[in-house]
Amino acid sequence: MINFFEESEVETEHLPLISEEELSDEQVLVEMDKIKAELSDRVVVLGHHYQQDDVIRYADITGDSLALAKEAVKIDKPYVVFCGVHFMAETTDILTQGKTVILPDLRAGCSMADMAKRDDIDKSWEWMKSCTSDKIIPITYINCAATLKAFVGDNDGSICTSSNAEKVITWALNRGQKLLFFPDQHLGRNTCYKLGIGLDEMVVYNPNMRNGGLTPEQVAKAKVILWYGYCSVHQGFNKQQIIDLKTREPDRTVIVHPECSFDVVQAADDAGSTAYIINQIEKAPAGSKFAVGTEINLVGRLQAKHTDKSIISLSPYQCLCTTMYRVRPRWLLASFRAIKENKPINVIKVSDELKRSSLVALERMLAIV
Repeated sequence: MINFFEESEVETEHLPLISEEELSDEQVLVEMDKIKAELSDRVVVLGHHYQQDDVIRYADITGDSLALAKEAVKIDKPYVVFCGVHFMAETTDILTQGKTVILPDLRAGCSMADMAKRDDIDKSWEWMKSCTSDKIIPITYINCAATLKAFVGDNDGSICTSSNAEKVITWALNRGQKLLFFPDQHLGRNTCYKLGIGLDEMVVYNPNMRNGGLTPEQVAKAKVILWYGYCSVHQGFNKQQIIDLKTREPDRTVIVHPECSFDVVQAADDAGSTAYIINQIEKAPAGSKFAVGTEINLVGRLQAKHTDKSIISLSPYQCLCTTMYRVRPRWLLASFRAIKENKPINVIKVSDELKRSSLVALERMLAIV
């Protein structure tokens, strides 16, 4: 069992091992169907929207990270198998009591979450406070390690999601004069701009540069300090793709996730969270045409569900969450085998101290929205 008290290297001896030589893909699926039925009273499987179809087929509940974590709280089963990435499983452990949370493959991380580490946040925080007498309110996107959730909990800040970022940022700027937003610069910039904050009032702190590449004067002048982080999937979309698409099909609606760059969001017809994108497509009339700027597995699932509409990916290239892709049916099977033997593997456990501080931040967010 691994405790993710701090950012750490994956301990590969804890990884599930069902080799291609031991079982073929078909044999894995046959055994997985059988063992899931056997353990149905003990295990709930959560599947994030970005998972592949051969994993989603085993999900009891599908959704985004926070919605899934909240659903896990309601389920009266001792084991939660989260088909997602590290920070999602951590959030589930923070919110649940008395459950064992399992991540089928410990290598399933999030490149965005990895771009903000607690040591760097602590260092930047002290320096920023030395640059200004203004009160800075820290906000972290939920796509981060538990150590960062705890940081905002301990420093009068809050967590946000892509669905509620506007409300949380508004709350923060009513409590202080400045905002520190991490780890995703794009969600922070797009949301703040939508709220009427100018680009000239925002600066980017790059942890790979001395003092983030900023001067004390820049920090003192800025209203919003954005962390230099981004989603590798949503970086795959660009403004030229929208221009080219609109030239060919001016009647196709471009809808993108706010983790996309500022230029992409401004050029798109609409932007919103995963839940928002799903809802907009679901309620659109038959014959509607969409180009969607988000992860390809979700786009494919929308295509399969809404055959009365034309749905394509905005990018001509496959925008795949490669870390999410690490979760495979054979690793899911290994997790179920271990549970059956009462020897669970790949357990995600957040320390009590981090859990307490993280819960403060999560409860603030829930009170705001």
